[in-house]
Amino acid sequence: MFHKEGHKIIFITLVFVVGSFFLIDEFITDEWFRKGLMIIILVFFILILQFFRNPKRNTHINENNVLSPVDGKVVVIEEVEESEFFKDKRIQVSVFMSPLNVHVTRHPVSGSVSYSKYHPGKYLVAWHPKASEENERTTVVVENNSTGPILYRQIAGALARRIVNYAKINTAVKQGSDSGFIKFGSRVDVFLPLNSEIKVTLNQKVRGGETIIAEMS
Repeated sequence: MFHKEGHKIIFITLVFVVGSFFLIDEFITDEWFRKGLMIIILVFFILILQFFRNPKRNTHINENNVLSPVDGKVVVIEEVEESEFFKDKRIQVSVFMSPLNVHVTRHPVSGSVSYSKYHPGKYLVAWHPKASEENERTTVVVENNSTGPILYRQIAGALARRIVNYAKINTAVKQGSDSGFIKFGSRVDVFLPLNSEIKVTLNQKVRGGETIIAEMS
């Protein structure tokens, strides 16, 4: 299953692959060179398919849990000052996605979207300390009766040049459902209340819509 954000790119890439195969077969006479070019192009197409895959996730909805919004590796767990929405101290958990990870963003909690804003910005590498404040990004806050408001932020990286955000203010969302997509590698930050019980560790690999990153006390 492929994400809808990739349908156009996959089709264009497929046309390119088929056309390239015809041209290579027609004009390249050296057999090994011809096969080598075809293999390179085929690998490129497989990587595109890999990037836009959208596997189903077994989300166990729980009002007291906050799930990871994306696949990747936990790179930050620290207390920070969240200056855009809360304007107070929160626990930040950041998940870095490589180009090989699934890049679907999922709602970490169920509830109502109270804030959703896009910010243009730079394209620093996603693990840069200032990426959360200076890179292109979107910020979404979901109000949940048990956890309170949970903020998550999609952040573009050096390769990611387009962030897609489906969250609209005053709409109800379901934990684990699609909330957006980040193209070609980046990270997502989640800002949690200080009394949250963190369930992940640094460098742990997590799965969007399945891995519990925090429980509410």
